[in-house]
Amino acid sequence: MTRKSTNPKDLFNSIQHGFSQIVEAKPGRLVFISGQVAWDENSKITGENDLEKQTKKAFDNLKLAIGSVGGSLDDIVMLRIYIVDYKQEDGPIISEALKETFGTGSPPASTWISVKGLASEEFMIEIEAQAVI
Repeated sequence: MTRKSTNPKDLFNSIQHGFSQIVEAKPGRLVFISGQVAWDENSKITGENDLEKQTKKAFDNLKLAIGSVGGSLDDIVMLRIYIVDYKQEDGPIISEALKETFGTGSPPASTWISVKGLASEEFMIEIEAQAVI
């Protein structure tokens, strides 16, 4: 899959936050990944009450999900990140995890959404993705 990230000068520099403003992808197989949380394969939470650990586990699960269908993190073009009761201090935690996971060369586009709650009270974050393989 060929992917091109664009960050127009007329928009804010989103790369410093770990995502691109625009991502273009050539035709391929579309993959839609359900929201990933900080559960392991036994539905046991990783990082109880710790946003950083939960974010990293959700990204680890995303990597496992895309890998299971023959893709890689490089194939992900769009993320939707749901954060329970988002606060400004959550931003750097999520940004750092994005940069660690996707780098800063051509990260996926991203939308962050503050929500009142998720499917389980123990979840602090949920990350869904769209990919083109």
